[in-house]
Amino acid sequence: MQATLQKTLGTFQLWGIAVGLVISGEYFGWSYGWASAGTLGFAVTALFIAAMYTAFIFSFTELTTSIPHAGGPFAYSKRAFGPLGGYLAGAATLIEFVFAPPAIALAIGAYLNVQFPALAPKTAAVGAYLLFMTLNILGVQIAATFEVLVTLLAIFELLVFMGVVAPGFATANFIRGGWAGQDAFSLAAIPGMFAAIPFAIWFFLAIEGVAMAAEEARDPQRSVPVAYIAGILTLVLLALGVMVFAGGAGDWTRLANINDPLPQAMKLVVGADSGWLHMLVWLGLFGLVASFHGIILGYSRQIYALAREAYLPTCFAGVHARFRTPHRAIVAGGVVGIAAIYSDELITFGGQTLTANIVTMSVFGAITMYIVSMLALFKLRRAEPQMARPFRAPCYPLFPAIALVGAMVCMGTMIYYNGVIFCVFAAFLVLGYGCFLATAPQRKRKGGDEQLLAPGGQ
Repeated sequence: MQATLQKTLGTFQLWGIAVGLVISGEYFGWSYGWASAGTLGFAVTALFIAAMYTAFIFSFTELTTSIPHAGGPFAYSKRAFGPLGGYLAGAATLIEFVFAPPAIALAIGAYLNVQFPALAPKTAAVGAYLLFMTLNILGVQIAATFEVLVTLLAIFELLVFMGVVAPGFATANFIRGGWAGQDAFSLAAIPGMFAAIPFAIWFFLAIEGVAMAAEEARDPQRSVPVAYIAGILTLVLLALGVMVFAGGAGDWTRLANINDPLPQAMKLVVGADSGWLHMLVWLGLFGLVASFHGIILGYSRQIYALAREAYLPTCFAGVHARFRTPHRAIVAGGVVGIAAIYSDELITFGGQTLTANIVTMSVFGAITMYIVSMLALFKLRRAEPQMARPFRAPCYPLFPAIALVGAMVCMGTMIYYNGVIFCVFAAFLVLGYGCFLATAPQRKRKGGDEQLLAPGGQ
């Protein structure tokens, strides 16, 4: 008998995964939004995205508790729209979760390079991949416990950062040039606010990854809603706090377009030789590690679920006989991520850094998945009104409509400002569709395309 995933995760562990998946977004990535929108313009963008994510999570939780499946969005869209819908959501989610880790790994390398200048950031990034792929293979209980620990340490460190820079905070610093380099708002600031959308999404990207762990939860109908809601509230408060305190610490223009804005913001207040700065560099790694480690868990479950349903080669659906983890899927996603780290010539274009373009690619996958998931929610409400829904989206249809419209606005503006990256993203979807067609005979033999389509099926 083939080994299967273990149901071992509790509510606190799922909350740790929810926050840990995202918390690196508070440490880096978001400050690229300042380069185009300024501090005040980016704050408006971030508040819009926070509202969209809050509505999305309250709606997405209905799907996660109704269909607790390792494929997450893949399973929901397959149930609503059939095999092609499942492919689109699954491929988009896979792009999101496979491209997010290389950006985080590069940030880990940048943080370590502050302490060890001789250590190349890319070398450190590859080392991080090898270490945390191994940890994920050793068991989901070990991985989840580690995730909770580093997430708590990461939250503590963000609070320490705010406390240390608070004495140097000045509102004048934050608002100076806050509208795309101008001190006063004008219509000219609006394009920059739209262009900053991917970096505001980075504050919250991947929280939906809890859905991929739902199949390993002891009681997903009860624990997933608590984990999701507590997680999004935690992240909104941390994102606003970090953004405001970093921007008010000094000349915020020095923090845009870098991978380590928090240490550099603290340096503006306490100086380069302060012990606080060295502590932040070391403890700041916990936030990056939490997300990196958690997203490896997420992408591996997505690859595993797609392979189990024969949307990818079935060899990736293997589960380790001893550790009960999808070890082949973990390694496969890592190989792609490491290749992305060394793909400067392919991914560096449009005047953006490698990290910024990887972030944008990941966000394209996320937004596509959000749109398809919200459409699936509306479809299932209409097509399967009797389906068991342990958690129902509040204020339906308002909340899912807010999430859907917000995601569509994000998609349109991102395509406009990142046309080349969108073409690369679309090319990945086309290549994936070729794999989808090639594996059709396997699905037909195993009946995989019907498994999630019957009412009540999971």
